[in-house]
Amino acid sequence: MRILVVGGTGTLGRQIARTALDAGHDVRCMVRMPRKASFLQEWGCELTRGDLLEPDSLDYALEGMDAVIDAATSRPTDPRSIYVTDWDGKLNLLRATERAGVKRFVFLSLLNAHRHRNVPLMDIKACSEILLESSDLDYTILQGAAFMQGVISQFAIPVLEGQTVWVSGTPTAIAYMNTQDMARFAVAALHRPETIRGSFPVVGPKAWNTGELVQLCERCSGKTARVFRVPPFLIQLMQGVASFFEPAVNVAERLAFADVTGGGQSLDADMESSYAAFDLEPDDCTTMESYIREYYDTILRRLREMEADLDKDAKKKLPF
Repeated sequence: MRILVVGGTGTLGRQIARTALDAGHDVRCMVRMPRKASFLQEWGCELTRGDLLEPDSLDYALEGMDAVIDAATSRPTDPRSIYVTDWDGKLNLLRATERAGVKRFVFLSLLNAHRHRNVPLMDIKACSEILLESSDLDYTILQGAAFMQGVISQFAIPVLEGQTVWVSGTPTAIAYMNTQDMARFAVAALHRPETIRGSFPVVGPKAWNTGELVQLCERCSGKTARVFRVPPFLIQLMQGVASFFEPAVNVAERLAFADVTGGGQSLDADMESSYAAFDLEPDDCTTMESYIREYYDTILRRLREMEADLDKDAKKKLPF
């Protein structure tokens, strides 16, 4: 199939592009800055410059396509409200898809979005799902929780470097998933009629709370973590201050997500029906234990190799 991947430079989008190429599809990636997406072109993707807030660029990007996989979301550095970058952009994309006559649409949403309409990003995902369900598109909605890649920056690196690990609210168990596994579900949907006009939870093999993740990182790294738990009222205060200043509205909206990750309600789901619908095997999905162990094995090996090349004075300056 000829597939347009929206959000191809993102952590998930690039995995979707790579997986689709490996499956034999022709992949076009719509990117805002082609120069920063040269790696996609080197893989074999076609690049087209486009912006979700520029409808004309969407018409051009969709020309000749058989399907769309939408993995786009606003970046933390974007100063605008995500209701502009995500919701207005999503409306533009769906309208352009219908104009282009492209029927197949795979959308990356969030688990339990309809239960957290007070959180801007969840509200947008929920509204996008409702919009797809009322459309004539042959959609498939994948409802994820969080990605294992985020655990590296939040837990693995701070534990290794002796930095403070910051956690918030009541420990919430989250079924983290490897982006490579999520990409396999997104691409598999394209040739599985069973997934058309359906919504499916797509989460990792096990839900982990912050305490369990810290202990796992300690075991795999051989280091002892320093943990600081942020009281919920402090996050609410920061959110209120940020929302007072218009340029910081995006920060306030993202702080609101702490209501989900620190609310104590598990972000997990039964995956039996999802594996069956997409014809994928549970044993093929990455476990958190193997993911963290592989990360530490790789990074510690590289650090030892670096240390072997340094003299004694240089070694004293290393942060590990």
